[in-house]
Amino acid sequence: MELTLWTYEGPPHVGAMRVATSMEGVHYVLHAPQGDTYADLLFTMIERRDRRPPVTYTTFQARDLGGDTAEMVKTSVRDAYERFKPQVMLVGESCTAELIQDQPGSLAKGMNMPIPIVSLELPAYSKKENWGASETLYHLVRTLLLPSVPKPLVPKPQRDRHIRPKANIIGPTALGFRCRDDIREVMKLLAEIGVDVNVIAPMGADAADILRIPEADFNICLYPEVALTTCNWLNRSFGQAIVKTVPIGVGATRDFIAEIGRVADIDVSDALARSQSDTLGNWDAARLSSAADPMTSRLPWYSRSVDSTYLTGKRVFIFGDATHAIAAARIATEELGFTLVGIGTYSREFAKEIRAIAKQHDLEAVISDDYLAVEAAVAEAAPELVLGTQMERHIAKRLGIPCAVISAPIHVQDVPARYSPQMGWEGANVIFDSWVHPLMMGLEEHLIGMFKEDFEFAEGHMSHLHKAPTREIAEVVVPEMHQVVNDSQIALNPDLHTLTWSADGEAELKKIPFFVRGKIKRNTEKFASDRGINLITLETLYDAKAQIGK
Repeated sequence: MELTLWTYEGPPHVGAMRVATSMEGVHYVLHAPQGDTYADLLFTMIERRDRRPPVTYTTFQARDLGGDTAEMVKTSVRDAYERFKPQVMLVGESCTAELIQDQPGSLAKGMNMPIPIVSLELPAYSKKENWGASETLYHLVRTLLLPSVPKPLVPKPQRDRHIRPKANIIGPTALGFRCRDDIREVMKLLAEIGVDVNVIAPMGADAADILRIPEADFNICLYPEVALTTCNWLNRSFGQAIVKTVPIGVGATRDFIAEIGRVADIDVSDALARSQSDTLGNWDAARLSSAADPMTSRLPWYSRSVDSTYLTGKRVFIFGDATHAIAAARIATEELGFTLVGIGTYSREFAKEIRAIAKQHDLEAVISDDYLAVEAAVAEAAPELVLGTQMERHIAKRLGIPCAVISAPIHVQDVPARYSPQMGWEGANVIFDSWVHPLMMGLEEHLIGMFKEDFEFAEGHMSHLHKAPTREIAEVVVPEMHQVVNDSQIALNPDLHTLTWSADGEAELKKIPFFVRGKIKRNTEKFASDRGINLITLETLYDAKAQIGK
């Protein structure tokens, strides 16, 4: 175990809280000390919910450890049932309570309560939040549906082709990234191709909804980190096929529709043809009538427009949960023409899939939940855009790199009041805006830096709007800058605080294209630091270039 200031995931009991908070009629009794109630704030503050999570804490204190803490569990279970009257009760323990070994789930099951009790044994010191959410959903679904599992070798009845197919959407939870809006967008896609939604779980579902899951023809595994284990069990137990394509981006949305067509045995050619004509090719008057069609995306048109050619080859670093990182890599490289210079995930259960993507681009995947390791990888890759979590937003800000958030963990600004999906056609539009606008701002800053020596930006230039400052004021307002090493570089290498650049060295550095300038600057400063050189001159810059090029 390591002490850290930031963490990508909480302990697994937070994942269980996400499932309980997402559902109706479900209550979670958590055996935990008084300090572990902090998790409530994740939901009330970040998602601005109007009620606290449906969790009852035993809240034992240090003085209770010498007594009967097991009795506290039983009392909490009885009180929670009497007060909240849930349809199902989850019972588990926090990472601290795990050390006491009271086994609260087994205690609750032995109480003969009149409702189903789901015992959660979530190893807090080896697993994390998403795994905890996945296990909670799996055990909840399995507990409720196990009595209705058909006997082996009993064939599943075939759907009448005159009846519209039905699908379950599995995986969206509280504290997920844009789950609320993704559900709406996926429902639009299904309605377009003639598929009805049977159950959405866990978000918004209750125990009765869970019992209806077997009525669907197939399951959509919308967020694999949470849904895949449950979908695999439903496939084994009820013969329900799994749609595994996640519709993030134009290409993936088309693949999602095509996969549903194969799984449900329905004709989706019209939807695919419409998406092809309305999202690809040139924009002209003949297609203006379909421009406002909510079933289409404008991402490909924008990314192929003349004004967007500056996007081609932009260096991008991607980090997040596996679902969004894999989707982002495809969009960045195939739909926007970016160059992938780094990719990684904190979801160790999906490391294989991320490494496969990295291998396609001759990269080494970053599989880590250490934000300092991620920061070092970003600095080394020298990207022009970072796509990541709220942690990468802070990292990119320190390194002076544009950033867009694509994945949990998130903060309050990543839960917008407006409709802002990531999936489907409208999700592709949102993604384009979210990714390109930081780059455009970065381009403006680069242009200002590039032309600041020109007469329009020079001190004392007379503008038609403002009176030029006097020479004395200009000298005070615009002091000459000698020290050029920034704070983030000092944090990464304490030896850099003694380095300065000479006028000729700094002038030559400015001639280097901005997209590689940062990396060359770091390499040169490391070269100088390793050799005890405090003043980096033009000669030092060329010496470093010759040494590194060997």
